[in-house]
Amino acid sequence: MEVTAQPLVARGRGSSIWGWRLRDQLILLAAWGAGIALCLIAGAIVIYMGVRGFQFLRPDLLVTHPQAGVDQNGAGGFLDPLVGTAVLTLIGIAIALPLGVCAAAWIVEYGQGGRARQTLARLVESSIEIVAGTPDIVIAIFGLAVFQLGLLGPLSSRSESGVVTGHSFIAAGATMSLIALPPLFAATREGLQAVPVQVREAAFALGKTRIATIRRVLIPSVRSSIATGTTLGISRIVGDTAIVIVVLAEGAPRNEPVGSMPILDSLRGTGSALTSFVYGNSPAGEGNSPTKAYAAAFVLLLFILVLNGIVGLIARAHVRSSGFDAGAGQL
Repeated sequence: MEVTAQPLVARGRGSSIWGWRLRDQLILLAAWGAGIALCLIAGAIVIYMGVRGFQFLRPDLLVTHPQAGVDQNGAGGFLDPLVGTAVLTLIGIAIALPLGVCAAAWIVEYGQGGRARQTLARLVESSIEIVAGTPDIVIAIFGLAVFQLGLLGPLSSRSESGVVTGHSFIAAGATMSLIALPPLFAATREGLQAVPVQVREAAFALGKTRIATIRRVLIPSVRSSIATGTTLGISRIVGDTAIVIVVLAEGAPRNEPVGSMPILDSLRGTGSALTSFVYGNSPAGEGNSPTKAYAAAFVLLLFILVLNGIVGLIARAHVRSSGFDAGAGQL
């Protein structure tokens, strides 16, 4: 008796969904619906803020200082919050970038050894996950408590009675590095884990030590992953409001240095950021100037869109030059 093999009906990319079971069709429909809904929501945010931003954004708002007054519609711009956002971003990323990259490299390359190393690696990963899941307001209160210590008094401002307040750009930037660290660490770790083992073996065969392999081979090969993590960290920093209000200074319209030294005393002083400016001028806050709130929010949105575009260009340029995509793990 001869048995003939029956061809299998493929349900791959080219098959018709009408032959699928009803449950599979519903899952596919839900997946398409979720994707389209996210695109519509993102498009609605960009279009709405774009229209409102073009309506209220004026060039003079970017170059004039805020002015105290009851009616904020004609009292200066938001130059100080713009500069404050840039300063906080630089401080936060300057602290989070080396910590995140070094921690990810150690865990991937050295954390798989003995029991003590594995325990320490799990402890580090759990600590970063705890920080990632902690609300920003809790991190803000923690940062304020730390920088109110007398030992860290030179890094923050003082009240008229000489009490350390814990408010300063240094304190706020260092606190914001905590919220930028988890995405940067995760992106770098995933990139390093995706590097093929043959790359490491080839470096070892050429006489490179492990630390030299990490510094000269592995880290350069995951630059796109590091750039992605840095972008996510910057997005967390520029979009945070709780730390700005609690640690930097609540309701400070202008950046106020605490001495005469141009840079250090400005960093030790108080000020504002775009997020606190938007909140203070929006109807949810004091509501002094909703038009300025829309303009500042539009500037924030433009900053994030430009940053994402730059990171995309860096990633594509890295893939073209090296032929390796750490995110996909392919040569």
